[in-house]
Amino acid sequence: MDETDSRHRFEAMYRHTYEQILGYAMRRCSSPEDAADVVAETYVIAWRRIGELPRGEAGRLWLYGVARRVLANHRRGERRRATQHAELTAEAEVLYAMPSPQTGADEVDEAMNMLSDDDRELLALSVWEELDPGEIAAVLGCSRNAARIRLYRARKRFATALEKTCPSMPRLEARPLIEKESR
Repeated sequence: MDETDSRHRFEAMYRHTYEQILGYAMRRCSSPEDAADVVAETYVIAWRRIGELPRGEAGRLWLYGVARRVLANHRRGERRRATQHAELTAEAEVLYAMPSPQTGADEVDEAMNMLSDDDRELLALSVWEELDPGEIAAVLGCSRNAARIRLYRARKRFATALEKTCPSMPRLEARPLIEKESR
């Protein structure tokens, strides 16, 4: 069968069956967009396999079979995405959730709020993101030494702010300016 005959046969089959296949998909999908995707994929397969497409009524039934398999694949994909989404959400909640309120959490929040945005960002990069001074330097676009000094000063200012919010807490010392290389 040449390209022109295939095209004419496909177009005729499409015009004859489109509404039926669309109705089939609409009744089985949760949204019109999903149904449109199922129908589009069904006709893509029909075009690729035009040589296998039976003529007449058998062709329409063949398309229903293709649409049924496409719909089954679509549902499996939805279930897989929903499962992956739930797993990712649970993992993100465990890994990145804010700590639950504990004794001293309000004081820490208050002390953090007393710091400048730059100090808060430095401490967050160090503690939450677990970046070393070299990595912080790359994020900030400064030298490793400058990042180390800024982080040391931010830690000192945090310790001072924490003393103000919770005077009964034992005095915290900022980490030493010179750290052992970990990487």
